[in-house]
Amino acid sequence: MGNKKRYTGAEILIDALQKEGVDTIFGYPGGVLIPLYDALYDCKTMDVVLTRHEQGAAHAADGYARVTGKAGVCMGTSGPGATNLVTGIATAFLDSIPMVAISGQVATPLLGTDAFQEADLVGVTRPITKHNFLVKDIKELPEVIKKAFYIANSGRPGPVLIDLPKDVTTATMTGYSYPETIEMRSYRPNLDGHPGQIKRAATAIKRAKKPLVYAGGGVIISGAQKELIHLAETIDAPVTTTLMGLGGFPGDHNLFVGMPGMHGSKAANYALQNSDLIISVGARFDDRVTGDVSKFAPHAKIIHIDIDPASISKIITVDIPVVGDAQRILAELNKVVQPAKHEEWRAYLHGFKESYLYGYKNKSDVLMPQYVIEEMHRITGGDAFVTTDVGQHQMWAAQYYHFANPRRWITSGGLGTMGFGLPSAMGASFALDRGPVWSISGDGGFQMNLQELATIKINKLPVKIIILNNKYLGMVRQWQDIFFNKRYSSVCLTADCSCDGCGTEQECDTRGSYMPDFIRLSESYDIPARRVTDPGSITEALEWARDTEGPVLLECMVSPEANVFPMVAPGAALDEIIEDEELQDE
Repeated sequence: MGNKKRYTGAEILIDALQKEGVDTIFGYPGGVLIPLYDALYDCKTMDVVLTRHEQGAAHAADGYARVTGKAGVCMGTSGPGATNLVTGIATAFLDSIPMVAISGQVATPLLGTDAFQEADLVGVTRPITKHNFLVKDIKELPEVIKKAFYIANSGRPGPVLIDLPKDVTTATMTGYSYPETIEMRSYRPNLDGHPGQIKRAATAIKRAKKPLVYAGGGVIISGAQKELIHLAETIDAPVTTTLMGLGGFPGDHNLFVGMPGMHGSKAANYALQNSDLIISVGARFDDRVTGDVSKFAPHAKIIHIDIDPASISKIITVDIPVVGDAQRILAELNKVVQPAKHEEWRAYLHGFKESYLYGYKNKSDVLMPQYVIEEMHRITGGDAFVTTDVGQHQMWAAQYYHFANPRRWITSGGLGTMGFGLPSAMGASFALDRGPVWSISGDGGFQMNLQELATIKINKLPVKIIILNNKYLGMVRQWQDIFFNKRYSSVCLTADCSCDGCGTEQECDTRGSYMPDFIRLSESYDIPARRVTDPGSITEALEWARDTEGPVLLECMVSPEANVFPMVAPGAALDEIIEDEELQDE
């Protein structure tokens, strides 16, 4: 762009997004964003996706970012449009997902006057963004945009908000040029680990008798899967990956012991509790993993490799911290670690996974949700892109779809956002150039953002929607089942207002009146749909979903009483495991 012509703030923003390589924007227009959308009208290099809700736009940008590794871009107008982005921004923040969110704002003379659709988005998003900007002068705009993408994509990734008053988008300036690089004295992420700490880590690994690699989402973000496999195989160490780390290490590798934590495998939890050295890579010791912190890994020294120095010893005291990019540090560590064998240690853990990492009792007369995921894994070859909402179905997908490759597993791990699955699948499909994505939801979560069916249909996205319908808010019901004496308060999605709760499906005479009818709902969006009720039909139905062009919806009527096992109660130690009684009786 030359220096003589005058350009509006909106035109500068669009040009800057193009220079950052943005090819897709998810958003919803409104009064103060009209100048921006007017500038986008003639843009031929970017997909401008009109979602049906700003929350859907934010989750779609998130899904796009998780597949590509690049910052997703979303925008909403001032006031409620911008606040509707907030759940999506917080979801990205908790999972370290790069995102640039653009919120419209009232004109600068109106700031602080409670003007129509004014909301303090800088204040609202301060705790849930890596950084945010309120642009008050068009001259600030180019540098702000450059900084926003640099901050979002570098170090520990995260969302950055640009709050853009209307008069900034309509102001004009000459002499515009977009900076090629940016310098920020107060923000310089450390990428290379300290050589002395890497050497200390190698020495500790050499002395360990029961080493365990505990890998998180940082492995995927940094692209360190190859280096992680090399390290684990060299030192013959079992590997457990967090919910966010699934796919960072192959789920079918003989060293893999499953996911740890509340719904982790017995092998993974016993590994953490009995290890003498935990090598944590890009994981943050979330409370869903550690359980009772005072009883966590009582025999282990801990090496913590993480790009965020604030994560070191934040929850668990660390013996050897190594701050930097996981891929770079593992590459250096692999140069100095000594090959080792730990047959006895691996044999001990293998005893917990001899026949399975997870288990359930399959039935011939009831469709089990675990079986649906297993069949889905089989007919997709185990390499599908999968999104979920949050709840029981999320845990079953994590347990039974054995992810072998990174960036295939797209789920809200940190914030636990219901309604994430469908719009994030939409964004992931755009990232794959309208490629196929499988979206697994429960019947509760699916209803939180189902309006995006329209966006999916209109854009011809091959999103394969699987609803595991147990007619409950299943995970809450499970907690009420185990910890609240089966007092099922406000979790049954079929009971009418006169119902005061129930114990079993057999006692209930209202369960047939489920609302909405997902088949008719889907067909109203011109999306083909089927309902499956018996186990014998699920394979053919999944193959139909896979082979049908474009989006489809498959409603699977699964066992209402199925629970997620194993389970560690909140606040318990990791080896205080609640197991499936049906399996124990066999």
